[in-house]
Amino acid sequence: MEKRTFEVCEKLNNQRIDKGVAEFFGDLTRSYVKKLTDEGNILINGKKAKASSKLLCGDRVEINLPDPEPVGAEAQDIPLDIVYEDDSLLVINKPRGMVVHPAAGNYDGTLVNALLAHCGSSLSTINGVIRPGIVHRLDKDTTGLLVAAKGDAAHLALSEQLKTRTLKRRYFALVHSNIKEDGGTVDKNLKRSPSDRKKIAVCTAGEGRSAVTHYSVLERFGRYTYINCDLDTGRTHQIRVHMRWLGHPIVGDKTYGVKNEEFNLVGQLLHAGKIGFIHPKSREYMEFTVPLPEDFEKVLTVLRNKSTFA
Repeated sequence: MEKRTFEVCEKLNNQRIDKGVAEFFGDLTRSYVKKLTDEGNILINGKKAKASSKLLCGDRVEINLPDPEPVGAEAQDIPLDIVYEDDSLLVINKPRGMVVHPAAGNYDGTLVNALLAHCGSSLSTINGVIRPGIVHRLDKDTTGLLVAAKGDAAHLALSEQLKTRTLKRRYFALVHSNIKEDGGTVDKNLKRSPSDRKKIAVCTAGEGRSAVTHYSVLERFGRYTYINCDLDTGRTHQIRVHMRWLGHPIVGDKTYGVKNEEFNLVGQLLHAGKIGFIHPKSREYMEFTVPLPEDFEKVLTVLRNKSTFA
């Protein structure tokens, strides 16, 4: 367990404990300080602090940072396409077919198994022993960028950005049929399908969880439309279900798509091509992009050639 101590200076006088401690230690977020306080890991003058405690000049503050819990998944030497890495986080370009974390039917070969081999015990433990480091997820056959956290403080800071919608994600998708408008927004709640628990379904406003997807048309190919999507929320299968509800299912989607596909694909043409966030430690805005995977680009090339000679 790491122990940190400091004496409250005039600048921090009369500040609430979460704000003051986070300001003194730049790598601890207010939400993480609150968690430490609730767990009894912060003392003021030798007594356990409360969430409502205020710092006073001359107070001696002791902070105990718990050691990471041992993780349950097994480290496996699986290649990773690492776009960026530092001592707080990694940005990874996930390939099609890779499951993010172990679950029933997929106990190894996941992104978590690969991260454990690469990062060891430095991964955050916020999501427990099965999902160390995982801040958000991509479906198995969705490609592209996601961020993983090293340490709980970084994880909490990134999760807070997801919650406040300051962590930006842009997806690219090829969908069936022609979208006539240049863009739009789908604001439809989502819940587990009552008829198939493996699926997600659109529901009424009083049910499920809110889900908002903004989409813009990039190219039209008659029977197909190439779009990008920006998310206000990050629900399971959100883009796939919203586009299905619009009448434009994603090409290659085995769950929500059409039965007879023109292209021989192993999964949906949905790609997380851009991600942006405020770095948990430096507080600088960072943005990363990756190109479309080869199979996605090949389909677009075929459609563009057809359009040229049509």
